[in-house]
Order: sequence, then structure tokens, then C-alpha cells
Amino acid sequence: MIISAPVKGPGEGVTAPGSAPKVGRSNRSSRAADLLPKYGILGILILLVIVAQLLYPRFLTIQNLADILSQNAAVGIVAIAMTFVIISGGFDLSVGSIYALAGTVFAGMTLSASVGLGFGAALLVGLVLGFANGVLVAYFNVNPFIATLGTGSVILGLAYLYSNSSPFIVRDAAFKMLGAGQFAGIRIPIVALIVVAAVAWILLAFTPYGRNVQAVGSNAEASRLSGLPVPWIKISVYMISGAAAAFAGTIDASRLSVGQADVGSSIALDAIAIVVVGGTSLRGGEGAIWRTLVGLLIFASLTNVFYSLNLSQNWQLIAKGLIVVIAVTVDARLRRRA
Repeated sequence: MIISAPVKGPGEGVTAPGSAPKVGRSNRSSRAADLLPKYGILGILILLVIVAQLLYPRFLTIQNLADILSQNAAVGIVAIAMTFVIISGGFDLSVGSIYALAGTVFAGMTLSASVGLGFGAALLVGLVLGFANGVLVAYFNVNPFIATLGTGSVILGLAYLYSNSSPFIVRDAAFKMLGAGQFAGIRIPIVALIVVAAVAWILLAFTPYGRNVQAVGSNAEASRLSGLPVPWIKISVYMISGAAAAFAGTIDASRLSVGQADVGSSIALDAIAIVVVGGTSLRGGEGAIWRTLVGLLIFASLTNVFYSLNLSQNWQLIAKGLIVVIAVTVDARLRRRA
């Protein structure tokens, strides 16, 4: 007579014969489910590049890729800084106005003084305005959406007052270097984007400051109780955002050889869309610079393909809006499942 040991039920410490492969499959499925929210955005970018190359055979040429990065360097720099703000649990709608004011200050000061003084004044403007935004949010507890919406309107008005509602046209060759020059054979806007991304990546991923920003975004009150200077951390991310917006404004003013107040109206929403599409959570506490760069490449590639296919601006706006809505919806569902 053959006596077989009884098979215990679930949770009793013995696995039924033949069930091991199911466990393996379950583990693999679990790992895949964990990796999808983290790296699925890379798959979307690869798929987009393949489709873009099929629709537009010149897409992957060196010249076209250089054009894509150069034309989107300014919004990329703003988006990289916006990543810090959103991870900290904040929001900055004033970057478009700071971008416009910095460009006009850069051009105006160049005409009246020098390129170096104009560039320095533009960056100082961005830092001061970022500090003001941070104080409103951190010390006066104004909702960041409302605070930066209001300051954005004030800053834009200052840009129009400073320029007298007229563009500053600059023909100085030195003024054009930042936006149209080259360094070691690479366009300076691309070099600027790479440098800003590298510094931001190191700062966010490998320094105590980056961990503190994430901690504040995850739970500001717990961070305060643990001894972190929460108000100053919040102020610092808005200063980073203001300085980056000003720097981006000087790049585009240099590239176009003109500083004017009626630019940058969409740069805030574009930067936020890039950050969100990259996978940084709007609830704060989670995000990465590489994600923002992937989001930038997705938006820049789409824009390039749209223009190459002569699609109207109307369809571009519709497509970008749908992408943002889909990205936020998918992000929310994946986080709920997690």
C-alpha cells in the first residue's frame, strides 16, 4: 500500500505539488508590475522614436537631433528646475513671466551697459523673484498655485513696464553667443541643458539636500518634527526654479536676438507637462531628473514630427493635452494598484 502525505492548505507551510511554477510566474509578474511604473516611460519613448523615424526618415539624423535639443533646451532647463518644486510638493506658474522678464532685462541691459551685466542682472532677477515666491508659500502658507499665479501676473506686468511694451532688438555678436554659439562643436544651448541636467541629477539623487526635498514633499510636518528646515527648503526650490527660468529666458533672447515681454506664455504649462509625463508625482515626494529628461524628449520628438508632417498648431495642442491627461490618469491608476 502506498501512503501519501496529506497536502496542507494555503498558508499551512507546505506547497501543493506542481504549484512551484505558479509561484515563479507570480514573482515574475510582481517584478514586472513593479518595473512598469518606474521604467514604462522609456518604452513609450523608444516606441515613439521608432514611429517618428518611420513617418519622418530624417528624424534620427545628427542635424535633426541637434535641432530638437537646441530648440527645446530652454523649456528643458525650466522643466528640470520644476522637478524640484513639484517633488517638494509645490507648483510654480510664474516661470513663464520670469522667463519673459529675464529676457527683456538681458537685452535691455546689454543695450544700455554690457552683455555680462545684462546676463548677471537677469539671473539676479530670477533668484529674487523665486525667493519671493518661496516666502509666500513657506512663511505665509499661500497655496503655491494661487501664489505663483498671482506673482506671475505681477512679473509679466513688470516686463511690459520695463520694455515699454516694445521689443529690445540686439545686434551685438556677443549677445548672440549664448543662444547661437558653439562650444567644442556643440551648440551652447545643448551644452547648457546637459550641464544643468547633470548638476540637478547629482543634487537630487546623491546629496542630503535632494533627500530633504523629497522628504518635505512626502510629509512636510514629519520633516519639520525631525528637525529639517522645511521653510528654507521650500524657498530654495523656488529660487532654483526662478534662476532656471531666468537662464532659459536669456538663452532664447540670445537665440532670437530680441528681448520682449510677450513670450513664454506657454512655458510654465509645457514644463509642468514634461515633468508629469516623465512620471514625477504631482503629490510630491517622488520623482527623478532622468524622468524629466525622458518627458522632454517625448514632447520634443512629438513637436518635431508634427512640424515635419506640416500638422497645424491646433492638432499639436490637442495631442499634447491628451498626452498629459493620459499620463496623469495612468500614473494615478498605477499608484493606486501599488
